[in-house]
Amino acid sequence: MGPGIIEVLLEYWPIFLQGMFGTLKYAFIAVSGGTILGALIALLQLSKNKILHTLSLIYVNVLRGTPLLVQLYIAYFFLPLVFPALDVIGKEGTVVLALILNSSAYVAEIIRGGINSVDPGQSEAARSLGLSAKHTMTKIILPQAIKNILPALANEYIAMIKETSLAGTLMLYELMYTRTILANKYLSWQPLFIIAGIYLFLTIVLSFLVKRLEKRLAVSD
Repeated sequence: MGPGIIEVLLEYWPIFLQGMFGTLKYAFIAVSGGTILGALIALLQLSKNKILHTLSLIYVNVLRGTPLLVQLYIAYFFLPLVFPALDVIGKEGTVVLALILNSSAYVAEIIRGGINSVDPGQSEAARSLGLSAKHTMTKIILPQAIKNILPALANEYIAMIKETSLAGTLMLYELMYTRTILANKYLSWQPLFIIAGIYLFLTIVLSFLVKRLEKRLAVSD
């Protein structure tokens, strides 16, 4: 059986702590980068240009319709062969890039849904008052849509925290990778329970904060 869970946690807590911070860091980078790229994709989806609209739909459907693990392996093994310039960011960079691209597809849908949730009459009223399409979007639509977008983005961050566990298979130092490290010390099952407990703790705390955010935004209405 070996040592107990508590014993392993007390002895190797710095490894688990570093893995937890790695998970939080990679999830933050993925969602932050995904938000910037996803906003652009969302605007393309809402574009009246059929080509741009179609390309954005293909992008979103491909990334949402294929497993993240497959995307990570393609980014890790295939992309550097096709784009040698990616050697600059290294293997870790290609994995993070895959996480960003994956997140951007989901964020694009979040932003598009948030914008579409605003009453179309708001846009029509703004245009009738002489506001340009740009000012209508930035001054009228987005301030209202942001209340729906922010909680959904926070939930995307929570989801990405769990999804980064797949990056551990490619030697990215995050929470799940700690199991690989401790396997070299002949610890097989104990790290799994500790890792599961840390994931559960993170998701419960962050979910609570998201609910507080939703309530605060609802009160501001």
